[in-house]
Amino acid sequence: MGFLLENIAYITWKDLVMYGIGVILIFLAIKKEYEPALLLPMGFGAIIVNLPLSGVINQTMAGIGEVTGPIQWLYQTGIEASEIMPLLLFIGIGAMIDFSPLLSRPVFFLFGAAAHFGIFAAITLSVLLGFNLNDAAAIGIIGAADGPTTILVAQILKSNYVGPILVTAFSYMALVPIIQPFTIKLLTTKKERMIRMEPVADKAIPRSLKIIFPILVTVIVGLISPAAVSLIGFLMFGNLIRECTVLNSLSEAAQKNLANLITLLLGITVAFTLRSEKFIQVDTIKILFLGLFAFIVNTGGGVIFAKILNIFLKSKINPMIGATGISAFPMSARVIQRMALKEDPENILLMHAVSANVSGQIASVAASGLVLSLIMRYLG
Repeated sequence: MGFLLENIAYITWKDLVMYGIGVILIFLAIKKEYEPALLLPMGFGAIIVNLPLSGVINQTMAGIGEVTGPIQWLYQTGIEASEIMPLLLFIGIGAMIDFSPLLSRPVFFLFGAAAHFGIFAAITLSVLLGFNLNDAAAIGIIGAADGPTTILVAQILKSNYVGPILVTAFSYMALVPIIQPFTIKLLTTKKERMIRMEPVADKAIPRSLKIIFPILVTVIVGLISPAAVSLIGFLMFGNLIRECTVLNSLSEAAQKNLANLITLLLGITVAFTLRSEKFIQVDTIKILFLGLFAFIVNTGGGVIFAKILNIFLKSKINPMIGATGISAFPMSARVIQRMALKEDPENILLMHAVSANVSGQIASVAASGLVLSLIMRYLG
């Protein structure tokens, strides 16, 4: 019976650390309900990929030969070779998004742009800390608060730190309710957070405009940044399915069945990058810091931009709205509404926040595509 326990001798301290990280992710998913569909499978995956001679990873076994591990196969097929899994998730995300609030308030497009400055600030700081340009670009995208986009950029640029980057990206996405309020309170006064904005009557957006919009955005972004066509194209294709109104059953399937299934598979698949020998290194600590820096600067950039606009506007904008220009939709909008109600129980900012938050979804994809285009052009 002793041979059944001999694998225990192969467990290293790095493996034990990864078991701990896995347990923490599972705790955050179940107890705190932070992005459970992602963090729970990632946490469980972090444990099983680090078990000695784990059967979920490719290996050569005596008397059997080469054995294909399912998690490694999923990663190599669905992410490394084609990036198809995160792209399929974009279809589901696109089908969930209603662009009507943004179309009725086009000015909120500006917040999507302002709240992504942290990407470029983090790229610059990453280079200064010694990361090569490919790795720095992938690290900077963490600030977009868009996990699937981060996966794509890290894979396309062949980053050496895919595991730490993905864990950092998904973890900070889950921590939006903690990071954003902290940042906003540093940059605003109570009086600013209590600013009331006039409710804007929802305009009846013509069906033709809702159909034209995803097509037009894809063409414009694709012409400016060809590397972003797959990103923006799959997102907008999902939205087109929603808005055409002749594919309602497919739209519902994309929003629920497809999105949920791909999210679960994506979570446990990216756990392949959490192998202890790749994850436990000094640079992982740097990436955690840089990801937080990017996230805070993105949030702060949107808030400061709103405050600058208020210098020139007669009807003031609550600067908290600027923070929703990140891609964490609709979590960020909900966080801002809760903050507004805490300061003033009668202050309703949700529709304004949703408008800016939707623009952030488009901006994150466009910014990521721009980064890809610039890096690929620079490196030839």
